[in-house]
Amino acid sequence: MNLGINGLGRIGKLSLWHHVSRKHFSGLVVNIGRNVGGGLQDLAAAIERDSTYGRLGTYLHGHKTGRVIQELDEANGTMVIDGVPVRFLREARNPKDISWRENGIKLVVDTTGVFKDPTADASDAKGAMRGHLHAGAEKVILSAPFKIKSKGLDMPEDSITTVMGINDEIYDPAKHALISAASCTTTCLSYMIKPLMERLGADRILSASMVTVHAATGSQQVLDRLPGAGAGDLRKNRSILNNIILTTTGAAKALALVIPEMESIGFMAESVRIPTSSGSLIILVLNLQDDLDAPTKRASINNIYKEFAEISPYLEYTEEQNVSSDILGAPFAAAVIEASETHTRTATIPVNLGKVKGASLAPGSDSILHVPVTQAVVYGWYDNELGSYTNMLGDLTVQVAEKML
Repeated sequence: MNLGINGLGRIGKLSLWHHVSRKHFSGLVVNIGRNVGGGLQDLAAAIERDSTYGRLGTYLHGHKTGRVIQELDEANGTMVIDGVPVRFLREARNPKDISWRENGIKLVVDTTGVFKDPTADASDAKGAMRGHLHAGAEKVILSAPFKIKSKGLDMPEDSITTVMGINDEIYDPAKHALISAASCTTTCLSYMIKPLMERLGADRILSASMVTVHAATGSQQVLDRLPGAGAGDLRKNRSILNNIILTTTGAAKALALVIPEMESIGFMAESVRIPTSSGSLIILVLNLQDDLDAPTKRASINNIYKEFAEISPYLEYTEEQNVSSDILGAPFAAAVIEASETHTRTATIPVNLGKVKGASLAPGSDSILHVPVTQAVVYGWYDNELGSYTNMLGDLTVQVAEKML
């Protein structure tokens, strides 16, 4: 079985690296929809080198390796990368026009970040995710959260959002054609929430919030530039080289798709972009209803993660002191819990029942209810490009492919 990849941005390029290394698929067909540099030789150079992760050969075989890209054929757009035949399509940008059918591609991973609306029609002039199905694919995996543009439309029945090891069992190959792999932040966050949810129960989590301190992405500007007409967020046009930039994240909305119990919990998610190329951090703050005689202290929280990490291949627990570069390339770790920085504090919170909507008080009764609450702060690292997200996206791709055979 061959795999199709649409787009050769950060996730597309690193997905190519991943699958060349993994060698699950017989060959790869990558659509870039345009010519690159002076031809295939320049494209090979761009694939072989990476400013964040080094050279492809070193990634595959260590520092003693030589070049791993051979047999370049400009006319056919093909090359062999570490023994894996790869064809590059350079004609079409609209998914419906890509020659997947002609190249025998039934499974496509769309990494462009452009075609995210599962309700958009395949014939959309600007392109749509469903265009891949029109062009011959049977399944499409999106390396981003779904985003429905038209208000009031529900998620189509053939579309599903999954995170490996969290809710991937709900994927139904007979039903689902469009699969979102959520985002790097949602993936990390789900592995920070899921262990607590399973051990403590959703009813004990009163509220939660998170901030992701996130590395730069390709959508940001290297230098300041003028905003487009009608732009609402002027910070998106400021230089990521020189600034800490406040932005937004859809992690809270996407998290509820993979962990439905989060719908009952007050949850907020914020994002701050910083001038690093990869390696990000989630700071999770939770308020837990607790028993003062048996408070949920720091060791208890850490033990929950430690035990979960022993059974999950995607959660790593560490008591070492890390910085963001230590996380780069960390294999298949959706989240690396920095246990040395877990903090808790328990206090009794007075709640005035007279101000609680729907509360019924007996005459003469005390209107003040004393509730024990533990606030917990947990830190989780993630490599938002190769180590965490792309590796897990690769696992999902292989799982979907195996169920197609």
